[in-house]
Amino acid sequence: MPSILFETRDAIAFITLNRPDKYNAFNREMALLLQEKLDECKSKEIRCVYITGTGKAFSSGQDLEEVVDPNGPDITKILSEHYNPIVRQIRKLEKPVVAAVNGVAAGAGANIALCCDVVVATQSASFLQAFSKIGLIPDSGGSYILPRLIGWQKASALMMLGEKISAEEAERMGMIYKVFPDDVFQQEAMNMAITLSQMPTKGLALTKQILNNSLINDYNEQLHDEELFQERAGRTEDYGEGVRAFLEKRKPNFKGE
Repeated sequence: MPSILFETRDAIAFITLNRPDKYNAFNREMALLLQEKLDECKSKEIRCVYITGTGKAFSSGQDLEEVVDPNGPDITKILSEHYNPIVRQIRKLEKPVVAAVNGVAAGAGANIALCCDVVVATQSASFLQAFSKIGLIPDSGGSYILPRLIGWQKASALMMLGEKISAEEAERMGMIYKVFPDDVFQQEAMNMAITLSQMPTKGLALTKQILNNSLINDYNEQLHDEELFQERAGRTEDYGEGVRAFLEKRKPNFKGE
């Protein structure tokens, strides 16, 4: 079986991390294949991306057997060619990306999930900044994203202590959006992706871009960007449809245009 499963259905791209015997730990093949599939998600026909894992884990992060293999990639190569391209692709993708965390998300696996636009988890899932346990620093954008999600002090403690956080605790501290009971998790996460796939895709893409900008802009720069982006959103067909539907008191039929 391939290390990444990929299918498209009803304008949604389903990406499944598929090394269950390794808790979906990343090796080079899997990382490069994920990049390839994320690139395919640029297609206009895809309006939402749904990432999850098989088995008991979303992803346990890096496959350490590859790291100690004398013929394997070194840490610098793993970051520059594996994880950094993945998280950049997710943040640049002009459509919503849902991370459906079905089990443990540790190390790079956790930070890939957290860089997605909407993160939901099953009740039995957990999150772990595992890097300190082996003398490394948080990577895959975690040192940037996590403090902005939960605050400096919480992020610092989780990164240094390497404590496992339950899905419910992650939701309480604002690390993720929602937790669902295990028996309804898959359907609820799917429903969220379906909802997003039927919304104004270009407006959501601009929302994503303005959030990206907010991480580096000052207040006045952000207000300026809001003006520019709102003007672009106002030129979309979906904006016109949304206004007409509101005035006509009907459900809008957005087409992602």
